[in-house]
Amino acid sequence: MNFSIRLATKADCKDIWRMIRDLAIHQKMLDQMMITYEDLERDAFGPNPWCETLMAEVPEENKSKEGFKAVGFALYFYSYSTFKGRTVYLEDFFVMPEFRGFGIGKNLLRTVAKVATEKQCAHLELSVLGQNINSRSFYAAHGAEDIAVRDDWHYLRFSTQSLTNFISCQK
Repeated sequence: MNFSIRLATKADCKDIWRMIRDLAIHQKMLDQMMITYEDLERDAFGPNPWCETLMAEVPEENKSKEGFKAVGFALYFYSYSTFKGRTVYLEDFFVMPEFRGFGIGKNLLRTVAKVATEKQCAHLELSVLGQNINSRSFYAAHGAEDIAVRDDWHYLRFSTQSLTNFISCQK
């Protein structure tokens, strides 16, 4: 199947938001999706973007049954390791189910890897739900290591409420 990978523009925001929503539905996490279309447009395509996105697109003759040409995306941002230097963090990665198995995901990931290499990043990081065996296998097949297993690292997160509680605590 023919497809192309390109850097997203503001005109792609509607498709990116749609696929983020599809990903949330797929992961049974729609109730946790708080970002609005306006948030995404501001944060990804405003004057000081917080992230970059790659789009996977098929030609008109291969569009989805719903009529979409944009069939996948990879959203990433830059981070910094005090031990290693520059890094890229792949926040979300999604290919519509009917377009899986055609190399689209592999090429999206390869393009993010090229971005990391061109920016002289020490590594590409991402996290995957433990239950998502297919994705874990996909990344491992392309060289990703599970550092939670290898190095006993744990990925921690402060929620908005936890941040508020911590800031207001005077102890």
